[in-house]
Amino acid sequence: GSFAEDTESLYSLMLYVINILIYLMQWKHLERITDVGPRPVGSVENEVLTVNYLLEQVEQIRSESIAGPHAITLDLQRPTGSFSIKNVISYYDRITNIAVRLEPKDGAQHFMLANCHFDSVANSPGASDDAVSCAVMLEVLRSLASLSSPLTHGVIFLFNGAEENVLQASHGFITQHPWAKQVKAFVNLEAAGVGGKEVVFQTGPENPWLVQAYVHAAVHPFASVVGQEIFQSGIIPSETDFRIYRDFGNIPGIDLAFIENGFLYHTKYDTADRILTDSIQRAGDNILALLKHLLMSEKLADSSEYRHGNMVFFDVLGVVAVAYPARVGTIINYMAVMATFLYLAKKNKGKCGHYLRDLALGSCVALLSWFATLLSVLIVALVLTLAGCSMFWYSHFSVAIALYGSAAAAKILLVHTLAKNLYYGVSIDLNILGELFFDVSLLLWCCVLLCLTLRGLCSAYVPMLMVAFPLATKLLLSSHFRCRGASVPYAVLYLLGLTLPYVHLMFLIWVVFEIFCPILGRSGTKIPPEVVLACLVTLAIILLSSYFMHFIYLARSSRRVLTILGSLFAVMLLLVSSGLIFPYSSDPDRPRPKRIIIQHTTRTFHTLNGLVEHEDSGLWINSCDYTGMSYITPHIPEINDTIRTQRHDDLPFGGFPGYLPLPFLIKKSWYLPVPAASPKSPLEFRLVSKQVTEWGTIKMSFEAKGPSHMSLYLRPNTGVSLSSWSFGNNTPQSNFIFYSHGLGAPAWHFWLEIQPPSEPSAEKGLISVAVSCHYFGEAHRTPQLDALLGRFPAWSFPSSWVSSYHMFRY
Repeated sequence: GSFAEDTESLYSLMLYVINILIYLMQWKHLERITDVGPRPVGSVENEVLTVNYLLEQVEQIRSESIAGPHAITLDLQRPTGSFSIKNVISYYDRITNIAVRLEPKDGAQHFMLANCHFDSVANSPGASDDAVSCAVMLEVLRSLASLSSPLTHGVIFLFNGAEENVLQASHGFITQHPWAKQVKAFVNLEAAGVGGKEVVFQTGPENPWLVQAYVHAAVHPFASVVGQEIFQSGIIPSETDFRIYRDFGNIPGIDLAFIENGFLYHTKYDTADRILTDSIQRAGDNILALLKHLLMSEKLADSSEYRHGNMVFFDVLGVVAVAYPARVGTIINYMAVMATFLYLAKKNKGKCGHYLRDLALGSCVALLSWFATLLSVLIVALVLTLAGCSMFWYSHFSVAIALYGSAAAAKILLVHTLAKNLYYGVSIDLNILGELFFDVSLLLWCCVLLCLTLRGLCSAYVPMLMVAFPLATKLLLSSHFRCRGASVPYAVLYLLGLTLPYVHLMFLIWVVFEIFCPILGRSGTKIPPEVVLACLVTLAIILLSSYFMHFIYLARSSRRVLTILGSLFAVMLLLVSSGLIFPYSSDPDRPRPKRIIIQHTTRTFHTLNGLVEHEDSGLWINSCDYTGMSYITPHIPEINDTIRTQRHDDLPFGGFPGYLPLPFLIKKSWYLPVPAASPKSPLEFRLVSKQVTEWGTIKMSFEAKGPSHMSLYLRPNTGVSLSSWSFGNNTPQSNFIFYSHGLGAPAWHFWLEIQPPSEPSAEKGLISVAVSCHYFGEAHRTPQLDALLGRFPAWSFPSSWVSSYHMFRY
């Protein structure tokens, strides 16, 4: 016995030491990758320094495992191609992929794909997005390569170098690399925040066996089908490589992402020191365990057999994950609905319809309270927006909860108190009234459950929990506490019965706020964030208060609670409206930066005969949030409403060099005149040929040579249409083409085929073509840009670069 205990202790110690060594290696990788600085596509930092480091590490792992049962093959891919995604045509040339293939030495027929990206946006070191995933994947590769027994299947680790450029590198791999044909499933590692837990927020399509594999293998499960259905609804303005593998590779997968502290996502604060030890260790444990499980699974060999159906999945406080087929979930949901209706029907038995009438009237009171609450809180949000107090909660989220939450809770309580005192009267038995409104809550949740189930949404499990547990609690307590009102024992037992669904519901609400609050700081000047946040807080209060309506009617008086809530609301409203709560923060421990985009732009407009019609230059400034420049103007008086610009609808993309077609970011912009910039690699653009085809269209061929990032905007004149072009599948689907290239790429050649009008205009021509060039990095800085950046307050984060806009008419 003593020997066994000593052996177990020694084994535990060895595992601990191994985990520490793995963590130290991961941290070393993370620091080495981020130390080179931002890594945009086409930069030396991305294409040379980071690539060389990753190649060096893979070679080291291969040399260490050469005597083991696995073979490692390394391939450096430089793909070129184009595709369409959403409203963007993406074209890439000689970007970089590092593909590492690990398989048994006698070979493998089927492969898993593990994907991450090593490029970053131009103004961020990209520690969480996605250098930490590269570090995790390197050590997972090392761990798998050092196994003493061979795996059943192989795995391809793809370190892709162009994810931030509209998911280009993953497209280049899955559509062009010869290894891609053997990939049966994938795991994608991403980030929408800086550290924290990595959440499974997408799976499939279909292929429930993948979810079952995660549930079985994950050491620290963190997953929710609610997140999947929210993300795939399009509400969140983001995409990952998951979409490329799903749509262009037709392979199933699992999408994981860090979501905490999204305020620092794509900023200078996304540094290695902010990635917590636990985040790296958790991700490494989960990915390694998941890949080990899948690489030994028989289902990977022929996943098509297990392709049908979706899964309901969620975790319980990160301790255990639950998953079951959607069809089973549908049965459970309908059983909960039937149990509810049987319970209500039994209560109505022998009451000649009076109970149903009371239930209907009570439901109307509840719905009225919710509508009045939402309307009241929205009025508060709109008043604060008009008063210029928007985004006050950005650094102080608890203030938003105190303000909007107290207003919502007080309104619900007020409506029900008025209904109790004025409509029902004081003569009615409070126990009967309390029981009635418990049934009202049960009925309304049951209606939500039925609607979501009929729509085929797996998220229906949430209202199912909110029906099944309270109903079971009520049935268990009804015989013992039927007439004891709001006694302490009853309240305690009642709340214990609601613990599991309520804890899970609060966890989901936390995830929603964790994701959406940072997004509101980069959603542009079009959508008032107060309205969105007020709706979210109100919805949370409505959901959480549903079964607490029961206590409103059991309680003798709610005056004291109303007084507390009203006082809290008044104090918070006074603080917010007085401007004492500042939205942003430069606190190094908890930064909440205001995001701004500044481009030192030179614009040149050409006539039909190629002459320069107009030329100007300035600093084009865009606010990423709703407050615009209101907080910046006191620090930089030149940036004010006198230099506000308007989009010109008769010009391609409004006459400015938009990086991507994101109109919500450029609804309001400012243009401060400064001397012209003279970037290296200025645009060389020319019409190579123009010819009339045999079917009457006009085909124009162009050549463009410039920096690694360019955007092409097309604006056909009235009566003119694009019939074909050289992008994607040759069918014009958008007027915006995003282009990027790696090092050593040749000039960009493309052609357009235009259907002319019956009566062409000699003055306007057929089409306006605009090309914007974007120059990133220190080599392209200008004195004017640096001078302005130096005047921005510490709590702001201005992303800046040099750009040019050239418009040609043909």
